[in-house]
Amino acid sequence: MAIVKVETELSTDNLLKAVGQLNKHEIEQFVSQVINLRAQRLVHRLSQTEAQFIVKINQGLPVEVQKRYDELIDKRRDESLSSEEYSELLRLTDQIENLEAQRMQYLSELARYRKVSLTELMENMGIQPPAYA
Repeated sequence: MAIVKVETELSTDNLLKAVGQLNKHEIEQFVSQVINLRAQRLVHRLSQTEAQFIVKINQGLPVEVQKRYDELIDKRRDESLSSEEYSELLRLTDQIENLEAQRMQYLSELARYRKVSLTELMENMGIQPPAYA
């Protein structure tokens, strides 16, 4: 776990500055933990069914998998990716796409449960559609 220096009284701006001291992978892990914390707080106000959907929607990629994926993407950008690594990158890409498709399925099911459109649900949850969508 990374250690960052912070002031004793911490504003959100200072917290953001502290998070800015983390490296790329530590930030990903931190963001994942914040999302889980947010989901846990939402769960207390939701029905059991909604809570189950929220937990599934917020399940992220394991940190190790994300780290390896990022490493392979960096190597691809540097044009230093071996053929074995390229095959691994393709497998990880498929895994990530399948997880995202499953996440969208859970979002759709939650939207149906709440009787709102998927777009409205995503807006209410602060979920931005991918740039390419």
